[in-house]
Amino acid sequence: MTDDIVDRIVGVTPELDALRRRRPVTREQLQASFDALFLPLSVAHVTQAERELVAAFATGLAGADDPTAEFYARRAEQVDPERAAVVRAEATDAAVSGPFGAYTELGLQAENTEGERYVVPDSVAAVLGERLAAALAHTHLLVFRPREASSADLGRLLDAGWTVDGIVTLSQLVSFLAFQQRVVTGLRVLAAAGLTTTATPEISEEEAA
Repeated sequence: MTDDIVDRIVGVTPELDALRRRRPVTREQLQASFDALFLPLSVAHVTQAERELVAAFATGLAGADDPTAEFYARRAEQVDPERAAVVRAEATDAAVSGPFGAYTELGLQAENTEGERYVVPDSVAAVLGERLAAALAHTHLLVFRPREASSADLGRLLDAGWTVDGIVTLSQLVSFLAFQQRVVTGLRVLAAAGLTTTATPEISEEEAA
């Protein structure tokens, strides 16, 4: 049987397995996305260590008790223990309740929300390196201030040594992790409430984002 990462994180039970089998496409696509991002054919633009460390930071923003965060923290520790410890601590310090940001579209300004923009401390950047530090800042932006992402933000990644292909992969990684984390959280809530035998509607990645 193929290893399923969501099943592993959740701690799948027969009831949860039966529930997930009702939505085979979502299940298969989640695993396929994980394989493409974390078992890639090439790491020319984003190294394996960068993938694991960014994943640990992105999921760690949800809090230390989150099982998805714990899963990726352990993976990061296996490939780069020194920087993984720094990333994990930084995710805890950088966690906020968002999202924040300002809309540029007319009629939406009433929904603008203020919040501190995350900047990687110099002491942390010295350990992580400019490239990874820029990736963490961009990850925090995508998680908490997605409406403010701009060409200037992409320029900062380019200045730090990221390629266009690398930036695309980084963005895909953060988007996938957010969706996966929500699926895990939802399954755990259903299991805790004893609702795993209740039919649930299909939720696409676009709808959950």
